Amino acid sequence: MHVATTYLRDPDNAYSSGFVYGRPDNATVRRAEAVLAALDGAAAAMLFGAGMAAATTAVMALPEPGHIVASQVMYWGFRDWLETEAPRYGHTVELVDTTDLSAVQAAVVPGRTRLVWIETPSNPLWTLTDIAGVAAIARAAGARLAVDSTVATPVFTRPLALGADLVMHSASKYLNGHSDVIAGSLATARPDDPWWTRIATLRARHGLILGPFEAWLLLRGLRTLDVRVRAQSEAAALLATWLSHHRSVERVLYPGLPQHPGHAIATRQMTGYGAMLSVQVNGGEAAAIATAAAVSLWKRATSLGGVESLIEHRASIEGPRSPCPTNLLRLSVGLEDPEDLYADLDRALTRSAP
Repeated sequence: MHVATTYLRDPDNAYSSGFVYGRPDNATVRRAEAVLAALDGAAAAMLFGAGMAAATTAVMALPEPGHIVASQVMYWGFRDWLETEAPRYGHTVELVDTTDLSAVQAAVVPGRTRLVWIETPSNPLWTLTDIAGVAAIARAAGARLAVDSTVATPVFTRPLALGADLVMHSASKYLNGHSDVIAGSLATARPDDPWWTRIATLRARHGLILGPFEAWLLLRGLRTLDVRVRAQSEAAALLATWLSHHRSVERVLYPGLPQHPGHAIATRQMTGYGAMLSVQVNGGEAAAIATAAAVSLWKRATSLGGVESLIEHRASIEGPRSPCPTNLLRLSVGLEDPEDLYADLDRALTRSAP
């Protein structure tokens, strides 16, 4: 772990070590970025102090103000930033149903749209967007495509191989996997792209780089990424199937279920369905909140992707502008035994049934 913030000059006034100062660069961060680039099939990757730092920097680095088309359903924090802060940089933002390619085609304006931002699967409804289809639309209009692939992870989806220009991860989630690092990442197939160069400049000038200790912890988590995510996804598939037959559950949202509206796209562009699902509880908001309060093995907390299983009433977090139904509970499946997880939910759902 390299924690130095400043580096010695050589007698000839050069920096043969390749490092000058810690704000734009760090050796431990570089090592973690190399691993992430390999995982995403990218030519280069950059780490940031948070997923929000990565996403907002990508927007701020666009060559000029313009039109942004983004998914209606996505992480609420970034959606809110796009609606309230991006216009301060001269952008107009249009939120559309990106699961519908015709809606994307209608929204994208050739010569005006600068960026299409999609999240797939989308949080917390787990809708699926056809990455290759949207990439073709964006490319034809002269726009760039960025994909938030936090939930899919590089284990199940590689957006750059499907035509995306940029892939983003909230590395706090599955990439780290232990709920002890806040981090974000961007990866590109074209490090010579002026957009990528501008992203690097803004990261350095705004002091957005990840710290070396956090990068070291992230590297630790990446060593078990594949086995963790696959085990969590298998458990989530079991829970989704079991819960879809539960008398107190109105609906289960999970891309791995054949009845999920995005199942065909998920099967085509993902090699697994992920470890996130949501359930809509019979009895409305009160029953959903009561269910979350009645669990014991599941942890009532925000975030996702860690080794512990988390449950959360999302509408309470996202507020009145949320597209999230009020009876929805978001479930992040960890590494506990799936039968134990189901038994805990079963008891809570039964106790809270109207």
